[in-house]
Amino acid sequence: MSDFRIFKKMTTKWLLVFLFFLSKGLYSQSDNNSYVIGAGNAFLSAGSFAISIGQYDEGIRLTELGLVEGSMNMTDRDRAAALSNLCAAYAAKGDSRGAIEKCDESLELVDNNWRAYLNRAYAYFTLNQLSDSRLDLDAASSLNPNARQVLQLRGMINEQAYRPRVIMEDHQ
Repeated sequence: MSDFRIFKKMTTKWLLVFLFFLSKGLYSQSDNNSYVIGAGNAFLSAGSFAISIGQYDEGIRLTELGLVEGSMNMTDRDRAAALSNLCAAYAAKGDSRGAIEKCDESLELVDNNWRAYLNRAYAYFTLNQLSDSRLDLDAASSLNPNARQVLQLRGMINEQAYRPRVIMEDHQ
């Protein structure tokens, strides 16, 4: 059996175990985006987990299901977190416009979500809209100044913005 098949089989097995705990309400997402024991929307938790391990399409599918499934009893904060997760997944897939749209929706619900500002800043960065990216990054930084992701993205923006440019003149 190839290494990939073994990995796929192990990953599938662990995902099934994870989904079992979700279905029993034993595993969910907390405010700081870590996984904790407790009740919650199983689709949103599974979607967040899938996105965190790079399974963006599956994470998007599960998160959208969670938004529909839990629409009746979901708080604005939960909905905003789910939309921010969608933003991150779309940005990671390279769909920057879709990411910005989801972050805009998230920030309309809860305007102090630093992760939504950070995700939108990254989406703007991928579109080379550095001034918009800096504005959102400043907002994220004011809400969570110690977040290492903010520092990382600021470094990426500065590297892009201050990249040396050579102007050649023709002297004849």
